[in-house]
Amino acid sequence: MPTNIFTHIPSRLPEELVEIIQTGDRVRIERIVSRGHASPKGFWYDQDDHEWVLVLTGAATLLIEGQPDPVRLRPGDYLNIPAHTRHRIENTDPKQETVWLAIHY
Repeated sequence: MPTNIFTHIPSRLPEELVEIIQTGDRVRIERIVSRGHASPKGFWYDQDDHEWVLVLTGAATLLIEGQPDPVRLRPGDYLNIPAHTRHRIENTDPKQETVWLAIHY
């Protein structure tokens, strides 16, 4: 049975929702739902795997260490973040869900 990536989103999201959709030997696919969420102050992701992200709805702003300007993502925008590239979510749209598709490989 097919599943829709836009269904089963809680009306309240006290914290970002991360759901693993599929895993394989060297890949993990996640649905992430944000609504006004951001990385904690001073926190930077530094992941062992590469991460490819696609924004399906909403909007987000990322900071990537070493880049002078923030990266703004809107629906349809995607970005590959190489392993050990420090980055953080500066903000996501507070008025609607930002639905991400993230592939860790």
